[in-house]
Amino acid sequence: MDRDELGAWLRLATTPGIGNQTARKLLATFGLPTALFAQTEAALSQCVSERHARALVTVPPSWPELLEKTWQWLHASDLAEGTARAIITLGDVRYPKKLLDTEDPPLMLYVVGARAVVQGQPFAEGRCLAVVGSRNPTAQGADNAYQFAKALGATGLTIVSGLALGVDAAAHEGALAPIAPDRPLKQGDAPATIAVVGTGLDRVYPSRHLDLAHRIARHGLLVSEYPLGTPPLAPNFPKRNRIISGLSQGTLVVEAALASGSLITARLATEQGREVFAIPGSIHAPQSRGCHALIKQGAKLVESAQDVLEECRWALPAATSFTAGDTAVGTDEPAATVPQESALLQAMGYDPVGLDALVNRTGMDAASLQVQLLELELDGVVARLPGALFQRVGRG
Repeated sequence: MDRDELGAWLRLATTPGIGNQTARKLLATFGLPTALFAQTEAALSQCVSERHARALVTVPPSWPELLEKTWQWLHASDLAEGTARAIITLGDVRYPKKLLDTEDPPLMLYVVGARAVVQGQPFAEGRCLAVVGSRNPTAQGADNAYQFAKALGATGLTIVSGLALGVDAAAHEGALAPIAPDRPLKQGDAPATIAVVGTGLDRVYPSRHLDLAHRIARHGLLVSEYPLGTPPLAPNFPKRNRIISGLSQGTLVVEAALASGSLITARLATEQGREVFAIPGSIHAPQSRGCHALIKQGAKLVESAQDVLEECRWALPAATSFTAGDTAVGTDEPAATVPQESALLQAMGYDPVGLDALVNRTGMDAASLQVQLLELELDGVVARLPGALFQRVGRG
């Protein structure tokens, strides 16, 4: 893409009052943006309103500066080794077909990622799964997101999420887990994970995910529809959810409250004709109520990664060690070999529980319980929660 072509796309995308739908109508009538901006106001008025036509022939004051900034960003020499940047427009052969088939595909996708992926076909068509959920998950919810993403990523799927706190971050981490940190992606490799963000790609939000974003760029993709310099504005995050679901064949909701962005993503997935999966949880956990509502509405209840693979009819690569007999998420160990759980873990159940309740259930004194709980916590089997509560996690 040369500078003039980039400038025309940027101008179309940032013209006040011109949304994606109107822009697509203009492109269908006049062709590429460079041809569109060669038209007179009268010619444009035959396609759109006079107000829109007037806006199109008026150069936005911020456009020259944005063009220069974007051009410099694309050609900067400060990129980490093995990574690349690109802007993929509706007219680009690399534009993801599944997203193009949705009701509101973005005009432009800003992309940062592994060079071999960005310069090839960046999006793993037909083998992407969105994993979304609460920004404040339970310990078990965060572990579920990590383990599902790790198990499914090991089968060659690309995990798509939003780089937010909580489930999103756990899903990205799980997808990256099977990959050796020093192994660069090769031409033809699928991205391990795709993070669709709600800001410009010249910033990372939340800032604590800077290291995670750098690792995603080495082994996957960071994607945004927003121009450089766009801050973390609240309306942008629900809007970007249509891209998360639109890139994916299915959406897995790990934990979600009844009013949450994750349910927006699930609704969008349904409207786009994609599969929706939900992991059931405790009836006492607010973070589970959204998943339970989705299941009541027809989402597929899943208990293992295998459930997702079977429902989407995704074939396993010959080299994978993930087997159909696995019932635990993210492990190659058959359920029959799982060691017998301790009496304390049996007494804990799967809901958050306080020390007084455990004293009543086990008959043990508080001091002995605290010692055992600390040991289980150090082993990664139990998590300590706010409010002096404990919860078992993972396989424990």
